[in-house]
Amino acid sequence: MLKIRLADPSECETWDRYVMQHPSGTVFHLTAWKNVIEKTFGHKSFYFLAEKGNRILGILPVFEIKSLLFGHFFVSVPFAEIGGILADNVETEQFIFNHAVGMTEAKKAQYLEIRNRRSIEGLKTKSLYYNFRKNIFPDHEENLKAIPRKSRAMVRNAIKKRLVSETGHHLLPDFYRILALNYHRLGTPIFPKGLFQNFLKEYKDLADILIVKTSEGDLAAAVLFFVFKDQMVPYYAGSDFSFRRLGPNDFMYWELMKLAVEKKCTIFDYGRSKEGTGSFSFKKHWGFKPEPLSYQYHLVKTVNIPNLSPTNPRYQKKIELWQKMPHFMTKFMGPFISRNLV
Repeated sequence: MLKIRLADPSECETWDRYVMQHPSGTVFHLTAWKNVIEKTFGHKSFYFLAEKGNRILGILPVFEIKSLLFGHFFVSVPFAEIGGILADNVETEQFIFNHAVGMTEAKKAQYLEIRNRRSIEGLKTKSLYYNFRKNIFPDHEENLKAIPRKSRAMVRNAIKKRLVSETGHHLLPDFYRILALNYHRLGTPIFPKGLFQNFLKEYKDLADILIVKTSEGDLAAAVLFFVFKDQMVPYYAGSDFSFRRLGPNDFMYWELMKLAVEKKCTIFDYGRSKEGTGSFSFKKHWGFKPEPLSYQYHLVKTVNIPNLSPTNPRYQKKIELWQKMPHFMTKFMGPFISRNLV
C-alpha cells in the first residue's frame, strides 16, 4: 500500500540518492537547498516521501511562506527555478499532489505553487519563465564555433581586451559586491550575503564562484554556479554596467563553459529568464532555445493566479523608487525585503 510521510532529518542521503537517480531530479531538489533556505530565511519545510514497503516511489519538497507582503502560501521550491514532484509513476505523482493540496487547505493558505518543467494536467498554469539549456561538446573550439557570430565576436573581443577569470569560494565578497550593484540597477532588493555563504557551505564542491576582472584588475562580472550530475548550472550572476563595452558577461559564460568541459559536464543550463527581458535576449543570442516552464497552482483562498514577478505593472513604481535610492541604503534594506521574493 502506498503511504506518505515526512522525511526524517537522518534520511538526507536517502532523499538525495533518489534525486540523483531520478531523470527529472535537479539541484533544487537536494536537501542542501532545504538547509540553505531554512538557515537563511527560516521558512518551514515539509519534505514528503511516498513509499510502498521500504521502497521510495516519489518525493515532494514544499515550503510554507508567511509573508507580510505577499500572504500565506506553499511553494515547491522557493528561490528556485524548478521544484515539484519527482515520482516513479503518474499514480504516485497524483497521490503526493493530493496530499500537498490537503495540507494547503487544512492550513488555510492562499494557494499551492509547484514549479514544474513538465506540466501536470488539470492545474492552472502560469507561463512566465523559460529555461535555456543545451548539450555542449567536449572540445572548446567546437563550443566556440557553436556560439552565434555576434556573441562569438563579443567573446573574442573580451579575450583580446585581456579579461581574466578566477574561481573559488574565497571570492564571495567580490561576487556579492557585483551582485548588489547589479540588483540595485535592476531595482531588485539584494539577498543577504548569508544566502550565498550557506550555498557554498551546504553544496561544498558542487557550488563555486567565478569572477571576471579587466586587465587593470577591476571587478567586472561574477557568477555563483552549481555542478549537478553532468550539468553546469550558473544561477546568480551580475556585472558592472560601466564595463559593458568589454563584454564581461559573454566572457564570463565562455569561461564557465570551458570549466564545464573540464568538469566533464555535457549540458550547459543557462537557467530561467522572463520573456521580454535582457537576459532572455542574451541567452537566445548565444544560440540557446527557450523552453517554457510550467508554474502551476492549486488555488484555495484566491481566485486569480498570483503574479509576484517584477514584470507586474503594479510593482513598476516601487522598482523605480528602489533604483533611485542610494546604493548603500539598498544594500542595508534589501536583505530584510528579499526573504519575501521567492
